[in-house]
Amino acid sequence: MAVVVEQTIPFANEQLDAENPTRWNTLYPLIRPSINAVETTTGQTVLVDQSLANDKYVRVAVVGRAGNFSSKLLSDTHITAIVTEAGSNQILSSKEIAKAIDEAGHQQHAGIVVLRSGKQRSMDKIEEDLLEVVVKGDLEVDHLIHLLGAATESTRSSIESTREVLEVFLETSTTATSTFRTGKENGQAAILHAEGKPSGYDEAREAIEKALEHVLRPHVDQNEGTTYSLHYSDVNGLSRLENYILGLEIATYLRNAGLSYRLSTSTLLQHADLARGFSISVCPVSKQYLEAQAEPTNPLADEATEGSNLTKVDSRYMKFTDQAVRSRIENGCDAVIKEEATITRYDEIVGDGDCGYTLRDGAKQVLKFIANRDLCELPQTLSELMHDLEVNMGGTSGALYCIFLTSLSSSLAATDSVAAALAVALEQLLNYTRARLGDRTMLDCLIPFVEVLKSGGDVSKALEEAEKGVESTKNLEAKLGRSTYLDESATRGVPDPGAYGLLVLLKGMCAS
Repeated sequence: MAVVVEQTIPFANEQLDAENPTRWNTLYPLIRPSINAVETTTGQTVLVDQSLANDKYVRVAVVGRAGNFSSKLLSDTHITAIVTEAGSNQILSSKEIAKAIDEAGHQQHAGIVVLRSGKQRSMDKIEEDLLEVVVKGDLEVDHLIHLLGAATESTRSSIESTREVLEVFLETSTTATSTFRTGKENGQAAILHAEGKPSGYDEAREAIEKALEHVLRPHVDQNEGTTYSLHYSDVNGLSRLENYILGLEIATYLRNAGLSYRLSTSTLLQHADLARGFSISVCPVSKQYLEAQAEPTNPLADEATEGSNLTKVDSRYMKFTDQAVRSRIENGCDAVIKEEATITRYDEIVGDGDCGYTLRDGAKQVLKFIANRDLCELPQTLSELMHDLEVNMGGTSGALYCIFLTSLSSSLAATDSVAAALAVALEQLLNYTRARLGDRTMLDCLIPFVEVLKSGGDVSKALEEAEKGVESTKNLEAKLGRSTYLDESATRGVPDPGAYGLLVLLKGMCAS
């Protein structure tokens, strides 16, 4: 896992104006057009989602704190109302929130639950069909949003059943927060765990296992009729790849422990504390209230190879020799390592400045991994490499490489040429990114290279077209990524660092 300890928000806090509730009240309806702003008699605003007006379920209203933001408020469509409070002098009562929901046309429902973030857990019955719940921090608010949304239909249809679930959460749920520190422990990136003991770590799973052991310890005696509701959140912007790693490691841990679970995630932006890390919350719930989730499938696996054993390549297709494969991989990785300074210099102009380090560290990890592997079994080796690489290569480039190579490991075992396998892997990658040719990304190098090979062109022609693609990025306007925050004049004449780094890798691999 790549650990970023410097804030990378491209705008200053003053520019974001995140602590101004009026800003959020303006943005939310733009992001979700079904939201209607309802003004209360005290002049405050309740944002009510009109798409839920005809639902018969218990309504969920969330009171957020200005200056903080949770992706859960955008991603979960069962939230009926959102209120952003600026401070203790502008607290809106649960009765006023319920009144605003009813005035918006949500009068036929099973009741209303208002969720607030506070210092101590509590639940008050304001009216017969109105509950107010206070939990400790935004993580627990997000967990309850998930829990109430994932509850069985019979639970969501009854305010009494909903109250029982809320009581279980308040009485039994446990949380843990681990924070990445700017210092180091024994020369490694340091992490401060929930139990207050800092340590260095080699892999993501070590940090996650410590947090999971901490939150699950009070629940070891749960019976088989329990579903573990578990919510995790990255705090202040880990990369998307790091988020995927968190989810994978958590799901693997729970599965290996033989636990039935439902898992959800969110991103928390907390301006009051810019320390980065992740938080985990767990609550054991009876299966009558919460059904376990189905085992997730691998979206990258080809249908023909889903669940198959890739340790042997089908003899009808390609065969690989260790020496030839090793030579190409080593030459490509060595080329990237040597060009790290140039890639970094380009990225310092148009990006975060970490692209060179990311590609260099990934190349070093690949060389280390293949040192004692039999590369005749390339598909299996490549698949195993991805499990290793995903915790050692961060950033957008790292995520794209991992997705592409994961698909390539499958397609190499089921196609009759490297060109065909690359084409399949590219098609899969395009399902996971909005980037396309001309968007000033690494795809401006990858797409022409693969398409020339697929159409029967030779490697030299493919490299020539890939180089043209990289050259074209010098005059392209960035449509995705960090470069979009810059004026076009700032990026003109500088190639996209990711595209240039990929070209270096391809040239190195093809030189042999």
